Amino acid sequence: MPGFSFSKFTPSNSGKSDFDRMLDAFMQLLSYTNGDAEEALSWMTQLDKEYQFSTPQYGIGDFIEDLKQKGYIDEDNQKGEIKITPKTEQNIRKRSLEDIFGKLKKGRKGNHSTFKSGMGDEINPETRPYQFGDMLDQVDFVSSIRNSQINSGIDQFNLREDDLEIRETDFKTQTSTVLMIDISHSMILYGEDRITPAKKVAMALAELIKTKYAKDTLDIVVFGNDAWTIEIKDLPYLQVGPYHTNTVAGLELAMDILRRRKNPNKQIFMITDGKPTCLKEGKKYYKNAFGLDRKITGKCLNLAAQCKKLKIKITTFMITSDPYLQSFVRAFTESNNGRAFYASLDQLGSFVFDDFEKGKKKLL
Repeated sequence: MPGFSFSKFTPSNSGKSDFDRMLDAFMQLLSYTNGDAEEALSWMTQLDKEYQFSTPQYGIGDFIEDLKQKGYIDEDNQKGEIKITPKTEQNIRKRSLEDIFGKLKKGRKGNHSTFKSGMGDEINPETRPYQFGDMLDQVDFVSSIRNSQINSGIDQFNLREDDLEIRETDFKTQTSTVLMIDISHSMILYGEDRITPAKKVAMALAELIKTKYAKDTLDIVVFGNDAWTIEIKDLPYLQVGPYHTNTVAGLELAMDILRRRKNPNKQIFMITDGKPTCLKEGKKYYKNAFGLDRKITGKCLNLAAQCKKLKIKITTFMITSDPYLQSFVRAFTESNNGRAFYASLDQLGSFVFDDFEKGKKKLL
Protein backbone atom coordinates (compact mmCIF):
# COMPACT_ATOMS: atom_id res chain seq x y z
CA MET A 1 0.00 0.00 0.00
CA PRO A 2 1.48 3.44 -0.93
CA GLY A 3 2.63 5.61 1.96
CA PHE A 4 5.24 8.08 3.17
CA SER A 5 8.72 7.42 4.53
CA PHE A 6 10.05 9.90 7.09
CA SER A 7 13.72 10.46 7.97
CA LYS A 8 15.70 12.85 10.18
CA PHE A 9 16.01 16.38 8.74
CA THR A 10 19.60 17.47 8.12
CA PRO A 11 20.13 21.22 7.42
CA SER A 12 21.65 21.98 4.05
CA ASN A 13 25.19 23.38 3.86
CA SER A 14 24.36 25.23 0.62
CA GLY A 15 26.45 22.76 -1.33
CA LYS A 16 29.70 23.84 0.32
CA SER A 17 32.44 21.35 1.02
CA ASP A 18 33.65 20.72 4.57
CA PHE A 19 36.75 22.76 3.81
CA ASP A 20 34.78 25.75 2.51
CA ARG A 21 32.47 25.73 5.54
CA MET A 22 35.43 25.76 7.91
CA LEU A 23 37.24 28.36 5.81
CA ASP A 24 34.31 30.77 6.29
CA ALA A 25 34.63 30.45 10.07
CA PHE A 26 38.43 30.68 9.94
CA MET A 27 38.34 33.92 7.94
CA GLN A 28 35.86 35.47 10.36
CA LEU A 29 37.99 34.50 13.35
CA LEU A 30 41.11 35.99 11.75
CA SER A 31 39.42 39.41 11.83
CA TYR A 32 38.91 39.10 15.57
CA THR A 33 42.37 37.69 16.32
CA ASN A 34 44.19 40.41 14.34
CA GLY A 35 45.48 37.95 11.79
CA ASP A 36 46.83 35.48 14.38
CA ALA A 37 46.38 32.10 12.66
CA GLU A 38 47.30 30.05 15.73
CA GLU A 39 44.76 31.83 17.93
CA ALA A 40 42.08 31.50 15.23
CA LEU A 41 42.71 27.75 14.91
CA SER A 42 42.63 27.41 18.69
CA TRP A 43 39.24 29.12 18.76
CA MET A 44 38.02 26.84 15.97
CA THR A 45 38.99 23.79 17.98
CA GLN A 46 37.11 25.11 21.01
CA LEU A 47 34.06 26.11 18.97
CA ASP A 48 34.03 22.73 17.23
CA LYS A 49 33.11 21.13 20.57
CA GLU A 50 29.93 23.22 20.71
CA TYR A 51 28.98 23.76 17.05
CA GLN A 52 30.55 20.67 15.46
CA PHE A 53 32.34 22.19 12.49
CA SER A 54 34.08 18.92 11.82
CA THR A 55 32.68 15.53 10.82
CA PRO A 56 33.91 12.00 11.54
CA GLN A 57 35.36 12.00 8.02
CA TYR A 58 36.88 15.52 8.08
CA GLY A 59 38.40 16.89 11.27
CA ILE A 60 40.13 20.13 12.27
CA GLY A 61 43.48 18.43 11.60
CA ASP A 62 42.42 17.71 8.03
CA PHE A 63 41.37 21.32 7.66
CA ILE A 64 44.78 22.56 8.87
CA GLU A 65 46.56 20.33 6.38
CA ASP A 66 44.36 21.61 3.55
CA LEU A 67 45.08 25.20 4.59
CA LYS A 68 48.79 24.45 4.17
CA GLN A 69 48.33 22.62 0.86
CA LYS A 70 46.14 25.35 -0.61
CA GLY A 71 48.53 28.14 0.44
CA TYR A 72 46.43 29.84 3.13
CA ILE A 73 48.94 29.35 5.96
CA ASP A 74 52.68 28.81 6.29
CA GLU A 75 54.35 26.85 9.08
CA ASP A 76 57.83 27.67 10.33
CA ASN A 77 59.10 24.34 11.62
CA GLN A 78 62.14 25.88 13.32
CA LYS A 79 60.15 28.44 15.31
CA GLY A 80 56.99 26.36 15.50
CA GLU A 81 54.86 29.27 14.24
CA ILE A 82 51.92 29.29 11.87
CA LYS A 83 51.20 32.48 9.92
CA ILE A 84 48.73 33.49 7.25
CA THR A 85 49.93 34.14 3.71
CA PRO A 86 49.32 37.06 1.30
CA LYS A 87 46.66 34.88 -0.33
CA THR A 88 44.75 34.82 2.95
CA GLU A 89 45.18 38.58 3.45
CA GLN A 90 43.58 39.20 0.05
CA ASN A 91 40.87 36.64 0.79
CA ILE A 92 39.95 38.49 3.99
CA ARG A 93 39.63 41.75 2.03
CA LYS A 94 37.46 40.10 -0.61
CA ARG A 95 35.19 38.56 1.99
CA SER A 96 34.90 41.89 3.77
CA LEU A 97 33.91 43.52 0.49
CA GLU A 98 31.27 40.87 -0.22
CA ASP A 99 29.93 41.03 3.32
CA ILE A 100 29.62 44.84 3.43
CA PHE A 101 29.20 46.03 -0.14
CA GLY A 102 26.88 43.16 -1.05
CA LYS A 103 24.34 44.38 1.51
CA LEU A 104 23.91 47.81 -0.05
CA LYS A 105 20.76 48.68 -1.93
CA LYS A 106 20.45 47.26 -5.39
CA GLY A 107 21.35 49.85 -8.00
CA ARG A 108 24.20 51.43 -6.04
CA LYS A 109 26.66 48.63 -6.58
CA GLY A 110 29.34 49.84 -8.95
CA ASN A 111 27.64 53.20 -9.45
CA HIS A 112 30.70 55.36 -9.62
CA SER A 113 29.66 58.09 -12.03
CA THR A 114 29.04 61.80 -11.87
CA PHE A 115 25.85 63.51 -12.94
CA LYS A 116 27.66 64.64 -16.10
CA SER A 117 27.47 62.64 -19.31
CA GLY A 118 30.04 62.79 -22.05
CA MET A 119 33.21 61.17 -23.26
CA GLY A 120 33.96 58.73 -20.51
CA ASP A 121 35.15 55.18 -19.96
CA GLU A 122 31.93 53.50 -18.82
CA ILE A 123 29.34 52.61 -21.48
CA ASN A 124 25.69 52.87 -20.52
CA PRO A 125 23.59 49.77 -21.26
CA GLU A 126 20.69 51.85 -22.62
CA THR A 127 20.50 53.95 -25.79
CA ARG A 128 18.49 57.02 -26.76
CA PRO A 129 17.40 58.62 -30.07
CA TYR A 130 19.88 60.80 -31.94
CA GLN A 131 19.70 64.55 -31.26
CA PHE A 132 21.28 67.36 -33.22
CA GLY A 133 24.79 67.99 -31.89
CA ASP A 134 25.56 64.40 -30.89
CA MET A 135 29.01 63.14 -31.90
CA LEU A 136 29.27 60.43 -34.56
CA ASP A 137 31.44 58.24 -32.36
CA GLN A 138 28.48 58.02 -29.94
CA VAL A 139 26.28 56.33 -32.55
CA ASP A 140 25.36 52.73 -31.72
CA PHE A 141 25.57 51.27 -35.23
CA VAL A 142 24.17 47.85 -34.32
CA SER A 143 20.96 49.38 -32.97
CA SER A 144 20.83 51.98 -35.72
CA ILE A 145 21.16 49.42 -38.55
CA ARG A 146 18.53 47.23 -36.89
CA ASN A 147 16.16 50.23 -36.80
CA SER A 148 16.85 50.87 -40.48
CA GLN A 149 15.97 47.27 -41.41
CA ILE A 150 12.76 47.49 -39.39
CA ASN A 151 11.71 50.85 -40.86
CA SER A 152 12.88 50.45 -44.46
CA GLY A 153 12.97 46.71 -44.95
CA ILE A 154 15.86 44.28 -45.34
CA ASP A 155 16.02 44.41 -49.15
CA GLN A 156 16.53 48.19 -49.38
CA PHE A 157 19.06 49.63 -46.93
CA ASN A 158 18.28 53.25 -46.11
CA LEU A 159 19.81 54.68 -42.90
CA ARG A 160 17.96 57.83 -41.88
CA GLU A 161 18.37 60.23 -38.99
CA ASP A 162 15.33 58.77 -37.25
CA ASP A 163 17.04 55.36 -37.21
CA LEU A 164 20.11 56.55 -35.32
CA GLU A 165 20.55 55.67 -31.66
CA ILE A 166 23.11 57.10 -29.29
CA ARG A 167 24.93 55.17 -26.57
CA GLU A 168 26.38 57.57 -24.01
CA THR A 169 29.33 57.06 -21.74
CA ASP A 170 29.64 58.40 -18.23
CA PHE A 171 32.59 60.48 -17.14
CA LYS A 172 34.22 58.87 -14.11
CA THR A 173 35.71 60.79 -11.24
CA GLN A 174 39.19 60.02 -9.98
CA THR A 175 39.49 60.38 -6.24
CA SER A 176 42.26 60.21 -3.68
CA THR A 177 40.95 59.02 -0.33
CA VAL A 178 42.67 58.86 3.05
CA LEU A 179 40.95 56.60 5.55
CA MET A 180 41.80 57.56 9.13
CA ILE A 181 41.26 54.89 11.79
CA ASP A 182 41.28 55.64 15.51
CA ILE A 183 43.35 53.01 17.36
CA SER A 184 43.17 54.60 20.80
CA HIS A 185 42.44 52.40 23.80
CA SER A 186 38.80 53.45 23.87
CA MET A 187 38.19 51.41 20.70
CA ILE A 188 37.97 48.29 22.88
CA LEU A 189 36.69 49.77 26.13
CA TYR A 190 33.39 49.05 27.86
CA GLY A 191 33.18 45.51 26.51
CA GLU A 192 32.60 46.62 22.92
CA ASP A 193 34.93 45.74 20.06
CA ARG A 194 34.96 48.75 17.73
CA ILE A 195 38.28 48.17 16.00
CA THR A 196 37.23 44.98 14.20
CA PRO A 197 34.32 46.61 12.30
CA ALA A 198 36.59 49.56 11.47
CA LYS A 199 39.23 47.20 10.06
CA LYS A 200 36.63 45.27 8.12
CA VAL A 201 35.33 48.44 6.49
CA ALA A 202 38.89 49.52 5.64
CA MET A 203 39.68 46.15 4.05
CA ALA A 204 36.46 46.17 2.03
CA LEU A 205 37.02 49.74 0.81
CA ALA A 206 40.61 48.90 -0.12
CA GLU A 207 39.52 45.86 -2.12
CA LEU A 208 36.78 47.82 -3.88
CA ILE A 209 39.20 50.53 -5.01
CA LYS A 210 41.90 48.04 -6.04
CA THR A 211 39.55 45.91 -8.13
CA LYS A 212 37.00 48.39 -9.55
CA TYR A 213 38.54 51.86 -9.44
CA ALA A 214 42.18 51.37 -10.24
CA LYS A 215 42.74 55.07 -11.00
CA ASP A 216 41.72 56.02 -7.46
CA THR A 217 44.16 56.00 -4.57
CA LEU A 218 43.56 54.92 -0.99
CA ASP A 219 45.91 55.58 1.91
CA ILE A 220 45.35 54.24 5.43
CA VAL A 221 46.31 56.44 8.39
CA VAL A 222 46.03 55.18 11.96
CA PHE A 223 46.19 57.55 14.90
CA GLY A 224 46.68 57.20 18.64
CA ASN A 225 49.24 59.33 20.49
CA ASP A 226 50.83 59.81 17.05
CA ALA A 227 49.79 59.06 13.49
CA TRP A 228 51.39 56.88 10.84
CA THR A 229 50.49 55.11 7.61
CA ILE A 230 50.05 51.39 7.18
CA GLU A 231 49.97 49.24 4.07
CA ILE A 232 46.72 47.65 2.95
CA LYS A 233 48.25 44.22 3.56
CA ASP A 234 48.78 45.16 7.22
CA LEU A 235 45.08 45.80 7.93
CA PRO A 236 44.23 42.30 9.26
CA TYR A 237 46.93 42.68 11.93
CA LEU A 238 45.88 46.14 13.13
CA GLN A 239 45.41 46.43 16.89
CA VAL A 240 44.56 49.15 19.35
CA GLY A 241 47.17 50.36 21.80
CA PRO A 242 47.38 52.15 25.15
CA TYR A 243 46.96 55.44 23.31
CA HIS A 244 45.13 58.71 23.66
CA THR A 245 43.41 60.19 20.58
CA ASN A 246 45.63 62.59 18.63
CA THR A 247 43.18 63.56 15.90
CA VAL A 248 45.38 66.54 14.98
CA ALA A 249 48.32 64.31 14.07
CA GLY A 250 46.05 62.14 11.92
CA LEU A 251 44.64 65.12 10.06
CA GLU A 252 48.06 66.68 9.48
CA LEU A 253 49.40 63.43 8.04
CA ALA A 254 46.32 62.94 5.85
CA MET A 255 46.62 66.49 4.49
CA ASP A 256 50.31 65.97 3.73
CA ILE A 257 49.50 62.80 1.78
CA LEU A 258 46.72 64.41 -0.22
CA ARG A 259 48.86 67.43 -1.14
CA ARG A 260 51.08 65.04 -3.08
CA ARG A 261 48.25 63.30 -4.89
CA LYS A 262 47.54 64.41 -8.46
CA ASN A 263 43.86 63.45 -8.54
CA PRO A 264 41.66 66.56 -8.57
CA ASN A 265 39.20 65.14 -6.02
CA LYS A 266 40.45 64.54 -2.49
CA GLN A 267 38.69 63.42 0.66
CA ILE A 268 39.25 62.12 4.17
CA PHE A 269 37.14 59.45 5.87
CA MET A 270 37.69 59.41 9.63
CA ILE A 271 36.42 56.52 11.76
CA THR A 272 36.57 57.30 15.46
CA ASP A 273 34.63 56.57 18.62
CA GLY A 274 35.89 59.25 20.93
CA LYS A 275 36.90 62.82 21.48
CA PRO A 276 40.36 64.20 20.63
CA THR A 277 42.41 64.04 23.81
CA CYS A 278 46.01 64.57 22.77
CA LEU A 279 48.41 66.98 21.03
CA LYS A 280 52.11 66.75 20.40
CA GLU A 281 54.07 69.92 21.12
CA GLY A 282 57.67 69.44 20.16
CA LYS A 283 58.75 66.24 21.90
CA LYS A 284 56.10 66.42 24.59
CA TYR A 285 52.48 65.35 24.59
CA TYR A 286 49.67 67.55 25.82
CA LYS A 287 46.91 65.25 27.11
CA ASN A 288 43.52 65.74 28.67
CA ALA A 289 41.02 62.86 28.72
CA PHE A 290 38.58 64.65 31.04
CA GLY A 291 36.14 66.24 28.64
CA LEU A 292 36.64 68.43 25.59
CA ASP A 293 39.80 70.51 25.93
CA ARG A 294 39.53 73.82 24.03
CA LYS A 295 43.24 73.80 23.20
CA ILE A 296 42.89 70.45 21.45
CA THR A 297 39.51 71.00 19.83
CA GLY A 298 40.55 74.45 18.60
CA LYS A 299 43.46 72.94 16.72
CA CYS A 300 41.14 70.33 15.18
CA LEU A 301 38.74 73.02 14.01
CA ASN A 302 41.58 75.02 12.45
CA LEU A 303 42.74 71.98 10.47
CA ALA A 304 39.19 71.30 9.31
CA ALA A 305 39.02 74.87 7.98
CA GLN A 306 42.39 74.45 6.24
CA CYS A 307 41.12 71.30 4.54
CA LYS A 308 38.13 73.26 3.30
CA LYS A 309 40.44 75.81 1.65
CA LEU A 310 42.35 72.94 0.02
CA LYS A 311 39.04 71.46 -1.18
CA ILE A 312 39.53 68.35 0.94
CA LYS A 313 36.21 67.19 2.29
CA ILE A 314 36.19 65.35 5.62
CA THR A 315 33.54 62.78 6.45
CA THR A 316 33.46 61.76 10.11
CA PHE A 317 31.97 58.43 11.16
CA MET A 318 31.30 58.51 14.90
CA ILE A 319 30.76 54.98 16.21
CA THR A 320 29.53 56.13 19.58
CA SER A 321 26.36 57.72 20.88
CA ASP A 322 27.78 60.07 23.53
CA PRO A 323 25.57 63.19 23.29
CA TYR A 324 28.18 65.63 24.59
CA LEU A 325 30.46 64.89 21.63
CA GLN A 326 27.86 65.83 19.07
CA SER A 327 28.36 69.57 19.53
CA PHE A 328 32.06 69.23 18.77
CA VAL A 329 31.39 67.02 15.74
CA ARG A 330 28.87 69.55 14.42
CA ALA A 331 31.36 72.39 14.81
CA PHE A 332 34.10 70.32 13.18
CA THR A 333 31.84 69.44 10.25
CA GLU A 334 30.71 73.04 9.76
CA SER A 335 34.33 74.24 9.72
CA ASN A 336 35.06 71.91 6.84
CA ASN A 337 31.65 71.97 5.15
CA GLY A 338 31.93 68.20 5.34
CA ARG A 339 29.67 65.42 6.52
CA ALA A 340 29.15 63.54 9.76
CA PHE A 341 27.41 60.25 10.52
CA TYR A 342 26.58 58.71 13.86
CA ALA A 343 26.82 55.05 12.92
CA SER A 344 26.28 51.97 15.01
CA LEU A 345 28.83 49.20 14.53
CA ASP A 346 26.54 47.05 12.40
CA GLN A 347 25.72 50.01 10.13
CA LEU A 348 29.24 51.38 9.72
CA GLY A 349 29.95 49.57 6.44
CA SER A 350 26.77 50.77 4.74
CA PHE A 351 27.37 54.36 5.89
CA VAL A 352 30.94 54.40 4.55
CA PHE A 353 30.14 52.78 1.20
CA ASP A 354 26.99 54.80 0.56
CA ASP A 355 28.86 58.01 1.24
CA PHE A 356 31.83 56.91 -0.85
CA GLU A 357 29.56 56.39 -3.85
CA LYS A 358 27.57 59.61 -3.30
CA GLY A 359 30.75 61.60 -2.79
CA LYS A 360 32.11 60.39 -6.10
CA LYS A 361 29.10 61.89 -7.83
CA LYS A 362 29.24 65.20 -5.98
CA LEU A 363 32.95 65.90 -6.15
CA LEU A 364 32.91 67.42 -9.64
